Amino acid sequence: MNLPSEMVTILALFAPLFSERVWLHAQVLIVGALLTQGTRTVTQALRVMGMSHERHWTNYHRVLNRAVWSTLQASKILLGLIVATMPVGSTIVLGADDTIERRTGRKIKALGCYRDGVRSTKKHVVRCFGLKWVSMQVLVRVPWSTRVWALPFLSVLCWPKDKSGKRRHKTSVDLVRQMMCQVRRWLPARMIVMVVDGGFAAVSLALACRKQDVVMVSRMRLDAALYHPPGPQPSGKRGRKPTKGTRQRSLRVWAARSDTPWEEREVDWYGGGRKRMLVFSRTALWYTPRQKPVEVRFVLVRDPARKLRDEAFFCTAVAASPQQILTWVIWRWSVEVTFEEARAHLGVETQREWSDKAIARTTPVLLGLFSIVTLLTMEMKKAGEIPVEQTAWYKKEEPTFADCIALVRRRIWHARYLMNSSQQAEIIKFPEEAFEQLIQSLPLAA
Repeated sequence: MNLPSEMVTILALFAPLFSERVWLHAQVLIVGALLTQGTRTVTQALRVMGMSHERHWTNYHRVLNRAVWSTLQASKILLGLIVATMPVGSTIVLGADDTIERRTGRKIKALGCYRDGVRSTKKHVVRCFGLKWVSMQVLVRVPWSTRVWALPFLSVLCWPKDKSGKRRHKTSVDLVRQMMCQVRRWLPARMIVMVVDGGFAAVSLALACRKQDVVMVSRMRLDAALYHPPGPQPSGKRGRKPTKGTRQRSLRVWAARSDTPWEEREVDWYGGGRKRMLVFSRTALWYTPRQKPVEVRFVLVRDPARKLRDEAFFCTAVAASPQQILTWVIWRWSVEVTFEEARAHLGVETQREWSDKAIARTTPVLLGLFSIVTLLTMEMKKAGEIPVEQTAWYKKEEPTFADCIALVRRRIWHARYLMNSSQQAEIIKFPEEAFEQLIQSLPLAA
């Protein structure tokens, strides 16, 4: 295949993971997944690549359900590509969260019933059948956007609890802890900050992060058990030394008191802006029964206009400033944006495979394509600005992921069919194969 030079450079790094024959088939699926609109199935990828009459189409299914290659090694390569775009020695900020891939099917073994976080509210809980994925993403700044982007590189399937007891059950917190330890082995000398949602706010995870020299930032409950450090033990007293002192006031009490020493500070806010907030911060020992206490810095935040509810966050790096902690917290929202963009433009939740191996590979690959498209856009932007698609009823100030994938698609089509045509000519050469492919694809897209 004729592909853009930027794409050849990136894809070539993944070639050693496959055998020569499987790699040829894998490239077709990767390019087809980028060009396809709608469902991301193997047959749809073959159709958009002009291979509707391929008699050995089962070979492309076997790339996902049978071929020998490692998604973990692919994640390591993708993480290296993302880190290479960042300044040398900069802090690696990771965002981790889970998402539900709504799926049904009797043959899907990992299917479970979960709370739908997108459709649920505090008063109304919506549950759905699907697959739970835990994804870890690098939070980076891109040159064309004022907000931080979250680039996925490692996604793991969270299996429901096995009633027979044959499989050891791992919760989302367990998977995030293992993923964090894996990233630390890949990046042993870099400073790593991991930002997670309140559902992952566990003392066990915070202790694991302290052990691996990783800073953890998350939301904190207003009724969390916070304690003072233990005082000096009297000489001659027998028994174990205490691990915590007296209990502090809860964050809910601090929020209700009239004498709380609030400080007004300007912090980073959603959408790349700034906002003035009231901040109260202290250090404490966070404790949960049957766990060692962990030292954290908590930050209680209040909107001066009282339009937003009071929120509390914590960080295992007690020397971090409240502004820095809140900046990391705001960055975490990009993870949710990535999940939505992947559903809208990369066809997540439209797969139709049912074998265990294919399921465990397809969704991580589709999420990884989000990062690959972003990396390709960074390289292609060096040659010019990113075209921003606008209409009379929808105007954008800066490019979004829809513009990035549109740019990549245009470069792929041009490299495949229009390499011999002049860029400035009024009439360009349009091969018959490309014309037939265009006529066949347009009705399907509509």
